[in-house]
Order: sequence, then C-alpha cells, then structure tokens
Amino acid sequence: MSVARDHILGGIRRALHRDRLPDDVARALDERVTAHARNLVPARAAALDHAGRVELFVAMAEEVQTTVARVASPDSVPDEIVRYLAAENLPAELVMAPDPDIAAIPWDRRPLLRTRAGRAEAGDAVSLTPCLAAVAETGTLMLVSGAATPTTLNFLPDTHIVVVREDQVVAGYEDGWDLVRARGTGMLPRTVNFITGPSRTGDIEQRIELGAHGPRRLHVVLIGGDLPPDHA
Repeated sequence: MSVARDHILGGIRRALHRDRLPDDVARALDERVTAHARNLVPARAAALDHAGRVELFVAMAEEVQTTVARVASPDSVPDEIVRYLAAENLPAELVMAPDPDIAAIPWDRRPLLRTRAGRAEAGDAVSLTPCLAAVAETGTLMLVSGAATPTTLNFLPDTHIVVVREDQVVAGYEDGWDLVRARGTGMLPRTVNFITGPSRTGDIEQRIELGAHGPRRLHVVLIGGDLPPDHA
C-alpha cells in the first residue's frame, strides 16, 4: 500500500513540478497527522455527562425523522423489531449484518420473524445493522464497512434498522474517528458512512422527499441503561 501511495503522490508531485519536501518539513507533517490534534469542538455535546449525551442523541435523531425505541437489553430487540415492522405494515422479515453481536441477539424469541444474514439484495425491504458510534451532537450514526457489515445494508432496502448500545453514544465526530483508529486493524475501513436521518432530497421544487437515494425509514433500537419513565 505504501509503494502504491508513493507512486500516486509522486505522479502528482511531478505534474505540479514540485521537488520532494525537505526531510524536516516532511517529518513535521508526519507528526501533525499522527497526533490527530483536535480542532474546536462545540460544547453542546462535549460538556454533557454520558446520560445527557444519550438524551441529546435521541432528541437530535428524532429531529431529523429518525424513530428511536429504547430497550433494556439485547433480549428485547426481537420484540421491538416485530412491533416496529407491524406498526409500519412491513413484512416480518429482514436481512441483517453477519456481525457477531447481531447474531448473539436471541432471535428465537420471535420464531415468525424471518431473518437472513448477508448482503442486501434488490428485493430486500428491511435491513438491520450495528453501528460503530452514534454522534450526540447531530443525531448521526457512524457505520463502517467490512465483512461483517456490508455497506449495501445501509442503502439498498427501503427501511434500515440500526442497533445501538448506549455506550456507543459519543459527543462529536472526533470521538467517532477515535473509535475507528482504535479498532486495531492498522488501517481505515474501506467505507465510513455518516447517516443522519432517512435519505432525503429537496431538489424537486424545493420539496423534501424521503427515500430519494436510500432508505425512507431509519429506526434506531437503543439498548441499555436506565430507561426514562415513558419508555419503561
């Protein structure tokens, strides 16, 4: 990968008629990139405790037409998904990420719910995925691609359900990128998707249309912690 990168950057450098950077300048740039220095981070999420960040995430997600259901444990996830599918008049079937945490959910609690693990196909109406992080500042979900998390699940089906643990809620985007770097793989995933609400566009007569370039519905199942009284 380093050889290919050097070849590409070398071609750009030659096209710009630039010589190689002096060693001290190159070293300073490498140190700056390695340090991951933070820019100014708004205090509205960073100043909150974790419980406050979770509440802010829920509020901001709902602000952009994401629906959020809170459950006490993974055992309750199948019940919530069946409830949601019935409420939206959707079939009791879904394609889900072949992710170990998703597979560990006790799906046998709802034997009439048909599930398939793998990539989304054209005929799939509902997908279910985990996420890497949930950003409180904007109600945004951060999803990364990989063998256990095919990106087609994020965009192809008309309805996308995302399972989020409360400990995955972070204050800002910078905290999400810290989690990407901490995954221990030594390299970034091929794709990082930031998803804020259902897909939408205002291009046609400046009217908001949902489902323009992806799912029309985005539903979050938030696991863990003490539920507010109206969710108990």
